[in-house]
Amino acid sequence: MNNPALILWIYTILLVIGGVIGFLKAGSKVSLIMSVAFAAALALSLIHIIVIAHFDDILLAALLIVFAMRLSKTKKFMPAGLMLVVTAVALALIHVHF
Repeated sequence: MNNPALILWIYTILLVIGGVIGFLKAGSKVSLIMSVAFAAALALSLIHIIVIAHFDDILLAALLIVFAMRLSKTKKFMPAGLMLVVTAVALALIHVHF
């Protein structure tokens, strides 16, 4: 059984962890701030404070674009490529019912 909320909670945690690692390894405040902002928006959607149709999908699509742009700019798989793959998998899993 596939539980989209559980998948999104796991993704939210991974997003914050990625931002913290980016901050600790590279000193990137932007990485930390953006990861926490997107994670907070996802969390607020998951606990039904933000009630907009397909809001989770919109956030994940925006993150796909951001990570794809960063990957194309840096040409390095880590971290943007990994987060691009994780985001695509999360987006796919929340819509696959098996």
